[in-house]
Amino acid sequence: MDTSKLTPLNWEEIKNNIDGVKIQGIKQFIHQYKKHKDRRNDPLYWGDEIEYMIVKIDDEEKTTKLCLKAKDVLETLNKHNKGNPIPVWTPEFGAYMVESIPERPYSGLLTSISKVEMSMKERRKELTSVLEQDEIPFTLPSYPRLGVGYFAIPPTKLNPNNGISKSWFSPDDVIYKGRQRTTSIHQNIKERKGGNIEILIPVYQDMNTKSPLPMSIKTKYKREQSYDNSIHMEGLIFGAGCCGLQTTFQMDNFEDARYLYDQLVNICPIMLALSAASPIQRGYLSDIDTRWPVLSQSFDDRTDEEKGLKPLKKDRFRIQKSRWSSVETYICPENSQYNNTDIVYDKDSYEELKNEGLDEALSKHIAYLFIRDPLFLCSETLDQNEDLDIQHLENINSTNWQTLRLKLPISNTSTGWRVEFRPMEIQLSDFENAAYAVFVFLVTRIVIAYRLNFVIPISKVDENMSAASKRDAVLEEKFNFRRNIFSDKSTEIEITKLGQLQSKDGDDFCQMTIDEIINGNVRYK
Repeated sequence: MDTSKLTPLNWEEIKNNIDGVKIQGIKQFIHQYKKHKDRRNDPLYWGDEIEYMIVKIDDEEKTTKLCLKAKDVLETLNKHNKGNPIPVWTPEFGAYMVESIPERPYSGLLTSISKVEMSMKERRKELTSVLEQDEIPFTLPSYPRLGVGYFAIPPTKLNPNNGISKSWFSPDDVIYKGRQRTTSIHQNIKERKGGNIEILIPVYQDMNTKSPLPMSIKTKYKREQSYDNSIHMEGLIFGAGCCGLQTTFQMDNFEDARYLYDQLVNICPIMLALSAASPIQRGYLSDIDTRWPVLSQSFDDRTDEEKGLKPLKKDRFRIQKSRWSSVETYICPENSQYNNTDIVYDKDSYEELKNEGLDEALSKHIAYLFIRDPLFLCSETLDQNEDLDIQHLENINSTNWQTLRLKLPISNTSTGWRVEFRPMEIQLSDFENAAYAVFVFLVTRIVIAYRLNFVIPISKVDENMSAASKRDAVLEEKFNFRRNIFSDKSTEIEITKLGQLQSKDGDDFCQMTIDEIINGNVRYK
């Protein structure tokens, strides 16, 4: 929905409307679920989303800079292609970023995989055509020198005492200004949590590594000693300014969609480690290889009460994870026994969903999403008809940035139940990006065709997500994975120790390298 002509609310105004928005959002989900739960025979369509940075190269100086011209580039693309069938180009958080999706979705036929790289090449070519000769579309998850000196063009000026970011490292000019949602979400995250956005990433230490935090800043703000060994970043741009590769798959029906969702839960950390491509943050070599921990911290709007640092007084929940995180719960009833962590959920929403006939697993998933508050609201869209509108529902669903997202059908269109796969890092070449996208597509096909079972305790998936971002995880780390993926998905399990599950026939899972998970070994095929 285009919100450019609407009036965004500030955080104080949003707080006064949260209850009403959530009540309407739950009713919208119930209506849409009942309307579409028996929908069948939607074709398998799928697609990718690619985010690009626009980078200017100075061959004489041997330097690169982020080029803050995304708004002009998008206007030129849309003007040139008006009325023609083209890829869809949209803005992103950074003033140097644009996002593309294919002109039309790929089909489920195996022949469609040959079109993926071609589509990516055509999109890169089209974007290049509206850039200057010394500018390129750059596909790297994290720009290595974001926040270091004069890293952007036109030149920008830091203003740590005013503006949106109030950052010592990144000026507000690098944020895309033509999108109200961008600046509102940034400001409202800060207002909600009660402080600035701060990100701490471990620096890679060798004998020549200097402290990443300037002494002047540390002294002025009385930073703790732990900051000495961390790359310190302020502002949403350090996370939201990263680029990713996402894929979305439309399924035949709702049951297949949530079956696929559960099976992909533990594929997410595997693909995150496989695609890891962001070892440098704010000019320093970090001790992690992915952007995921940066995103998780940058979008963390939890208050001190919600983090457990203070007793609950004003807030309702202790929340274990950031908005940007791994999946919290399986959504198929037969996999509920593997939800072995304390799932926090909105009990009022849960009871309403159950009373309307939804099963416990799906009700808890939706009620978990609704522990989060909306971060962007407009005064003109506060009152909605739950039979016709879904904006409040989508507002909550789209700001739960998890590794997977279950997406509802769009009424009066051919768009059905979809699963969005979100963890992968973007790669430098179209060939690499196509290879990753096609690999995930093929995994979804064999999962559905052979009803494979990748489900393990959700706590073990969390361990895998932590391991996936570690340095050299793809080679050095081991990941929890199911021993027999052809086993019955409803294998009965029992609790052996607090937080640990195993089947009555022995362990369902063990630790493996990614090589063993992808290629097999003598014990696991």
